[in-house]
Amino acid sequence: MSDYTPAATGTGARARVQRFGAFLAGMVMPNLGAFIAFGIVTTLFIPTGWINLIAHWGGLPADQTLPITDQIGSIVGPLITILIPILIAYTGGKNVHGHRGGVVGAVALIGAMLAPVALKLVAIPLNGEEVSAPKSIAEIGPTILAAFVLGPLAALVMKWWDNFISGKVRGGFEMLVDNFSAGIVGAVFAVIGLYVVGPLTFWITQGLGWLANALVNAGLLPLVSIVVEPAKVLFLNNAINHGVFTPLGIEQAGAGAGHSIFFMIESNPGPGLGILTAMLLFGPRAIRPTVPAAMVVHFLGGIHEIYFPYVLMKPILIVAAIVGGATGVLWETIFGLGLVGPASPGSIIAWVAVSPPTQIPLIVAGVIISAAVTFVVGALLLGFGRKESATDAAIDLEAAQEKTAQNKAESKNQPAAGSAA
Repeated sequence: MSDYTPAATGTGARARVQRFGAFLAGMVMPNLGAFIAFGIVTTLFIPTGWINLIAHWGGLPADQTLPITDQIGSIVGPLITILIPILIAYTGGKNVHGHRGGVVGAVALIGAMLAPVALKLVAIPLNGEEVSAPKSIAEIGPTILAAFVLGPLAALVMKWWDNFISGKVRGGFEMLVDNFSAGIVGAVFAVIGLYVVGPLTFWITQGLGWLANALVNAGLLPLVSIVVEPAKVLFLNNAINHGVFTPLGIEQAGAGAGHSIFFMIESNPGPGLGILTAMLLFGPRAIRPTVPAAMVVHFLGGIHEIYFPYVLMKPILIVAAIVGGATGVLWETIFGLGLVGPASPGSIIAWVAVSPPTQIPLIVAGVIISAAVTFVVGALLLGFGRKESATDAAIDLEAAQEKTAQNKAESKNQPAAGSAA
């Protein structure tokens, strides 16, 4: 794992999901700086980015772009199709077996990365368009899924080999054996990546893309909120966002769209803001003074965990979060909205920073609408404050905070406060 994603404890289904999500997030989260760099360059310098938009306002013809944006914009493709997948593969390998694991993981990914070119794999046409196999590395899409597989797998084999020969190499030959064994493992897995993992993950990604496209076209994507919102409260953020939606978003953004709705589904700060607003106005009186600070931390700071205790205190509010989240996704689907990269943390500031300039008003409106719907449903579920007892509310909040601490401690492999030594 990594410092970003401590291991989960327990043997239940939730613990297994947390472990898997933590493992995936451990490959993604240390590299969020690269995602942000990609988002910044994309937002500013693509043909529809801020620089050209400002230039158009200043008189540049709408069908032209500034030469400097064409030059700097050439960085966008390599960042998302080459650098970020290699970083993820390296990090996954490093998490398994240190630097040696990272190196063989990165080498292994190159085979999978070039599989569509070498094997002439043709993508599934999603909307009737003509497609052909990529002719060079410049035409490939992001290979994030292959990075998730090959980085740790190659590193695991490297670790097994190193453990097997530990103490068995004659003195003076250690460096020779280490270098050649790493080279052999990396080369073997590059070939495996080319012929096995590359094609497999290519078609899995194509299938997921087809399914996601079908959901979007059928207007069913909002239904994912039924899973996302309850899972967030159980601290499964990483498993969902970094393990599922970020890879899908990268594939969609790298396929030519330049942005993706998948970056918005889990990170939307609207539902959390709606929950907190409902609690501020209609929640138990004893806890209302705690809400304004939580609203700032959540909406501006992007720390969604701050509103989890309020949902745990009144579990019925998860219905409001689901409805609000689904409303936000529906709005984004109708208008074809998306972010150019992951919003981390999930604050309104981060959202604006990675939004296509021309979509910012609609994106902000979607956040506000999802918050408003969550608030209305939450207020109804709270009975507009008529059902609350201040004394009982204080007790409930304390219990909810303890439950939140226990959930988070379990997700971080730490004993909950007050547990036996």
